[in-house]
Amino acid sequence: MKLFKLLAISFLFPLSFLAQAPPTEVRAVWLATNWGLDWPVQGTSPDAQKKQLCAILDLLQDANFNVVLFQTRVQGRVFYKSGIEPLSAYFNHSGEFDPLAFAIEECHKRGMECHAWLITYPMEKAQIKYTGRGKRKKATVINNKPDHYKEVNGTWFLDPGRPETKKLLASIVNEIVANYDVDGIHFDYIRYPSNTRKFPDDDTYRKYGNGKNLHDWRRDNINQLVTEIYDNVKSIKRWVQISSSPLGRYRVLNHISPNDGWTAYETVFQDAGHWMKSGKHDLLFPMMYYRDHQFYPFLDDWMANSNGRIVVPGLGIYQMDEQNWPLEDILSQVKYIRDNKIKGQAYFRAGNVFGNPTGIKDSIRAYYSTPAKLPPLTWLDSISPNSPVITQVYKDHEGCLNIKWDSPDDNETFTYNVYASPAEDMDINNPGNILATGLRTNSYSFPASAGEFGYYYFVTASDRYHNESVPCFPAYFVHSEDEY
Repeated sequence: MKLFKLLAISFLFPLSFLAQAPPTEVRAVWLATNWGLDWPVQGTSPDAQKKQLCAILDLLQDANFNVVLFQTRVQGRVFYKSGIEPLSAYFNHSGEFDPLAFAIEECHKRGMECHAWLITYPMEKAQIKYTGRGKRKKATVINNKPDHYKEVNGTWFLDPGRPETKKLLASIVNEIVANYDVDGIHFDYIRYPSNTRKFPDDDTYRKYGNGKNLHDWRRDNINQLVTEIYDNVKSIKRWVQISSSPLGRYRVLNHISPNDGWTAYETVFQDAGHWMKSGKHDLLFPMMYYRDHQFYPFLDDWMANSNGRIVVPGLGIYQMDEQNWPLEDILSQVKYIRDNKIKGQAYFRAGNVFGNPTGIKDSIRAYYSTPAKLPPLTWLDSISPNSPVITQVYKDHEGCLNIKWDSPDDNETFTYNVYASPAEDMDINNPGNILATGLRTNSYSFPASAGEFGYYYFVTASDRYHNESVPCFPAYFVHSEDEY
């Protein structure tokens, strides 16, 4: 197990050897379910699909990831038990299998958060009928949708300017937050669809524009949705994090690309900087699927507009498959993120991580050499919980060290972090001391090496906002062969 390896290394090398990875860092991955891109394999049983997902999550846990963005809604179809929208055809519906509930449970078992990733405005493909003969055939969209659906290039989109759209999306989010122990709601495609700035909403604009400039009105439509959903979610479960993945370039940077035709603000009317500045986002995962001058200045711009919220740049590792990017491009981006104390990285997508193009999986594993805690959401809550109390430390007959503790408050939900140190004055900011993070049980067990040495073991509690307690009073354990 990786924790055994960690202790073994710490016995051979100074703890500073492991200090490459920061102790607090978002390590996220998008796990795509549409078309079974990452999961599931279609045509297999629920049990087989559960095993497939567990295998993916085991790989992520072994690589020390701590956030899974689980694709929960695509094209108006969902991967959970909904009373609003139909189930996706991409998972097995037999029995009581609920993919979102299962993903949350299994992520939590592995010390990872699970955020529900929702494709916002795009819906299903439009049906086409053909009239005429030969070269005179004419394609016509079968318009069997309500007025708040708009057809663009053969796909239906929800019209962001219509109240019905806002009501539908808000109800979907409320349904998920109320019924599932999800850690976050993550919006994708929360934008107008085209880089031409064209969208068939003339009728909506005439009815609801109220004299605003068309482009400002469109941006305001999305701003209103973000604000309403943020406020609703916080009234239900304040700790549930709201995030999105806007286009990677927020706005035109005249000194870089004055004629940029693909930006969040100008092209598709995503004012994601406003979402952070107005306090209606907790995290932002901009899709930074670019290199060189298209990456670094735009990441700096996101940080300049972050308002203290957490920015986690999405890295386009799929480009190593599709565009033959060298591994060095991605690793340079990770290094820049860490050097500038940006709070983490996200990778699109899980299959590209484990496909290991040009060794990316191995490199990520090396960069994530120790587990990491999640950064605190101090704008929501900044009060740290009390410390837990270790009640037992013992080695069983299988050679595993077992640590057990009491919660600081039985009426609250906590996660726990476990540390080991050869000295009693342990530093929780030294990543080499971290054994495990994000535990949701009051015990921890791992294979322990034996010898004439001892370690101090500590546990801290973190609340749902990632505020961490001070370490508990340590328990000292001698790793002698005779200690049971």
